[in-house]
Amino acid sequence: MLFTIQVNNKKIRAEKGETILSALNRNGIIIPTLCRMKDFTPTGACRMCVVEVEGRDRLVTACSQPVEEWMKIKTHSPRVITARKTNVELLLSNHPDDCLYCDKNINCELQRLAEELNIRERRIRAKKIKPRLDQSSPAIVRELSKCIVCGRCVRVCEEIITATSIDFINRGSRIHVGPAMDRDFNFSSCINCGQCVLVCPTGALHEKHNISEVQEYLNSPDFMKVIQYSPVVPAGVAEELGLKYNRDFDRVLNSVLRKIGFEKVYTTGTGTDLFISEITRQLIEKIDSGSDKPLFISACPAWIKFAEQSLTEILPSISTVKCPQQITGALIKTLVADQAGLKPEKIFSVSVTPCTAMKFEARRDGMMRKGISDIDSVLTVRELGRLIRLYGIDVSNTDSEQADPPMEGYSSSAALSEISGGLTEAVVKSIFSVRYKKDPDKQYLKKLRTGGSFRETSVRLDDDKEILVAVVDGLTGLEKLKTSVDAGRKYDLVEVMVCPGGCINGAGMPFRNQKDDRKNLIRMIYQSDENSAIDLPERSPVIINLNGKLIRENSEIADKKIFHTHYVKRNVLL
Repeated sequence: MLFTIQVNNKKIRAEKGETILSALNRNGIIIPTLCRMKDFTPTGACRMCVVEVEGRDRLVTACSQPVEEWMKIKTHSPRVITARKTNVELLLSNHPDDCLYCDKNINCELQRLAEELNIRERRIRAKKIKPRLDQSSPAIVRELSKCIVCGRCVRVCEEIITATSIDFINRGSRIHVGPAMDRDFNFSSCINCGQCVLVCPTGALHEKHNISEVQEYLNSPDFMKVIQYSPVVPAGVAEELGLKYNRDFDRVLNSVLRKIGFEKVYTTGTGTDLFISEITRQLIEKIDSGSDKPLFISACPAWIKFAEQSLTEILPSISTVKCPQQITGALIKTLVADQAGLKPEKIFSVSVTPCTAMKFEARRDGMMRKGISDIDSVLTVRELGRLIRLYGIDVSNTDSEQADPPMEGYSSSAALSEISGGLTEAVVKSIFSVRYKKDPDKQYLKKLRTGGSFRETSVRLDDDKEILVAVVDGLTGLEKLKTSVDAGRKYDLVEVMVCPGGCINGAGMPFRNQKDDRKNLIRMIYQSDENSAIDLPERSPVIINLNGKLIRENSEIADKKIFHTHYVKRNVLL
């Protein structure tokens, strides 16, 4: 039901049941917030969204107060502005004054609010929070002194990721956020997904940077510098640099990376195609054997760590195929090293990814051979953007170049796998291509592209067999999967992604407005898959060349065991 309320002496339309903040935003009136997040139940904890309502003695929080027909609201009265300004000044009173050195400088919401409220001097002084830098995690750095206790990270970790790795500790002026018993991240159940980094309004949480390490090796003549990047990275880099993305930008990025100093540039999408092929083979073997256990598949290292910690009973059912980054890294340290006549340790291999958990993945015991890691350093999209700016590359004035063989291209299925449900779609299409030399009926796959944290579809094969596949989009979908399994559903294939929406919303992607959910990028990937002549790994000339000649002729990787790993129970101290 719609009705009229008065805001700043003007009438606007509001809907019964919505909050004041929602009604104001819908009518083009922006109210600052710090604790609020889209699609979360409001808490009103930060008090930044307070407004003045006629008839009320106290200011009310717009994010949690429902609109009522009688309301007359003032959003920027002197009283309201003073209250918001005081709130920010209180937050700044014990906040570090190292903005120029802070990871969130320019992107900091607290900094932006201070500027908007014209705070130019320190009127309130308080004892500074004791600096505490937690760098124990391979992916995430925590700076306690910069935490403003907004609670965003706690809510995301508990309600979206369900890892419950962090919570509020102590009370009153001593309250702060941290892992259990106030220990460091390496003692916690953190799965390195980094979603807490995306929602942190200050620099209290940020990814662990590897830029300095990469720079050091780029300046060393003793190593061959090699880099790979996943299919969604070019779009992320364009977004980070403020450019409009199109498919030609992929080739421009190749040229940019060579200008920085990398001698070989490869696409992780080639590894994704091999990843899809190996999973397809495993699923075919499972179907033919008549096994009633599901095959869990994912290119998500955060999910793997979650399963090792909390779902150890399903570890035997998880596909042993390494993630695309590690498959490509293994090829670099074997095939490329052999072609270049170099020892693997003389190649410095860098991966660029939208995922912070890949930093952890590269350090796993199963991702190295003879003490040599397949991936030496991992950069997020944001880090690569900084590196490009650091080297002064004018991206808009750079020619386009092809990536280097033998990993210079990939099928549209590789890009599709960056979206939740896309990997399952690619595997199903590959089964039809391998076994029946045809494409599946598209109606089977439509359900995989719908929203929601859990979706499933049944696919009928040509030999009268039927497979049931499911997609868990964000770990909240695991509960729905469990309910379905308990009800008697037997799945053949289950895909799990920790980041809702898939890798396109990974924690290493550029910071963005919460309203922007990258629908245009998803649409572009889907359109590319429908129009591409190379839509499957089996039709990719790059994969045909690798499987038909290069891999077969290299004794170290001919049996493809190098593409597989193992998973074991991981004990978490806290």
